[in-house]
Order: sequence, then C-alpha cells, then structure tokens
Amino acid sequence: MSTVQADTEVFATQRRANRIGILWMVVGMTFFIGNDALVKVVLARVPAAQMIVVRGVMALTLITFVAWRMGALVRVSELFRGWVGVRAGCEGVATFLYLAALYHLPLANATAIQMSAPLFIAVLARFFLGERVDTRRWIAIGLGFSGVLMVIQPRADGFNLYAWLCLLATLIYAGRDLLTRKIPVGVPSIVVTLATAGAVVGMAVVVLVIQGWTPMLWSDVGLLALAAVCLSTGYHSVIAAVRYSEVSVVAPFRYTGLLWAVVIGFLVWGDVPNPLAWSGIVLLIGAGLYMIHQQRAPRR
Repeated sequence: MSTVQADTEVFATQRRANRIGILWMVVGMTFFIGNDALVKVVLARVPAAQMIVVRGVMALTLITFVAWRMGALVRVSELFRGWVGVRAGCEGVATFLYLAALYHLPLANATAIQMSAPLFIAVLARFFLGERVDTRRWIAIGLGFSGVLMVIQPRADGFNLYAWLCLLATLIYAGRDLLTRKIPVGVPSIVVTLATAGAVVGMAVVVLVIQGWTPMLWSDVGLLALAAVCLSTGYHSVIAAVRYSEVSVVAPFRYTGLLWAVVIGFLVWGDVPNPLAWSGIVLLIGAGLYMIHQQRAPRR
C-alpha cells in the first residue's frame, strides 16, 4: 500500500470515528438536558447537595450494575488511578464551582459562559493534542457560539466576580474532556463513567453533612430516579464521544443541548423563543450541519 493510500485510509477511519463521536455527543446532550429539566423541578423543594447525593447514589447503582453485566468491574481498581482519577476529580471540582457561580449569576449568563467550552476545547486540543483545527472549523465553532448568545441573550450587568468563577469551571470542564483522551484505551468507558459519578457524589456528601437532611416527597425520589438514568447515560455518551474522536469536531455539538432546552422549555413551561433566539437556533443548526458535511467530504 502506498503512502497516499495509507494516509487516505487513516483519514477515512478518523472521519468515521468523528461521525460516531458526533452521534454520541448529541445523545449525551439530549439526556443531560432531560436530567436538567427533572432537576429543575426537584430543586424547588430539595437542597442542591441533597439532590446531588440522592440522584448520584441511584446513578452509581445503575452504572455499577451495567459495569458488572459488562464484566468491567474487574477493572474497578482503576477507578481513581492515573488519568481516570484526575478526570473524575476535575468533574467534581468543576461541578461545584459551576453551582457556586450559578447561585449568584443569572442563568442566561452562566449558560453563556459554559457554552464557550467548545472554543476552549478547540484551542486546548490544538496545543495539547496536536489536532488540526482549520479555518472552516473555527468558523463553524464561532457561528455556533454566536447562535448560543442569540438564544440566551445574556445581560451585560450580570458579569462579575462570579462570572470569572464560572469561567474557571468551564475551563476545567474543557480540560476534563481533553484528559479523557489520555485514558488508556484498555480502560472501559463505563469505568470512567463510574469514577466520574463517584467523585461528584463524594464531594456532595461532604456538603450534605454540613447542610443537613430535608424530608423528601416520594414523587421527588421518582423524578430523581429518572434524572439518574439521564445523568448516567449522558456521562457515558459524552465520554464515548471524546475518547476516540477529534474533540474539536465533536465539541460544537454540545450546542445541541440548547436546542433541546428550548423545546422542553416550550412544552413544559410555555417559554417561546423571540425572533432573535430563532435566528440563533438557525445558526446552531447550520453550524452543526456544516461540521457533519465536513466529515463526509473527501479530504484533498
């Protein structure tokens, strides 16, 4: 096989991996938004730390069962070892930093900052993973982020010290996704998922001990059970998306979560996007379709 043929095969293989990664990312963000919608309902009656612990225990139970059925528990010794442990720690720290910032920021501003993660991921992937991020990909990422801003329309007066805290959380999330690529191929994704959920629950338990327990309704427990399924699926899907694909390609598809948020907001709470928001949605869809087209087009 000639060098040109070998390179062509490598590029074709990477494009296939990217398309699969895109699908995993869309699935992951869909379930994450489902989790957020359920949590939004429960948070009206249950403190955040308690909600995280209850949901997390159920998620851990589900993930452990799936890992056992997959025969992955033999690798349980790697839960918090090496890059798996570092990634799990980043997840836990970033989650609590984001929640601390969210408490003091308008939701739109916090979301705008968090949705800048694909930009940070593309930059970090360029310098730390050596991924080639060409001009067209940068344009697609930028258009997607512009669409995000048009949908959520953040207010300028909401950016303050806590916005920097939220930005720090977003940077850690971006680093977390890059660390996923450092995890040895032999470590099952379900083990990484288990470590991630365990780290978040462990940190929430510390906060819950300080805050104390609040009585819960059985209906809230049921909603959190559904949220645990969504969270577990979202964790695993995003991990699968970034392990083998180019993270600068799949990262923009995080924006699809905002589209689902608009749909759920309309169906559940009657929120209707204004014309500017609809324009942003069109930009998001266009950027995503362009990224998919770029992966299908033959490389010259």
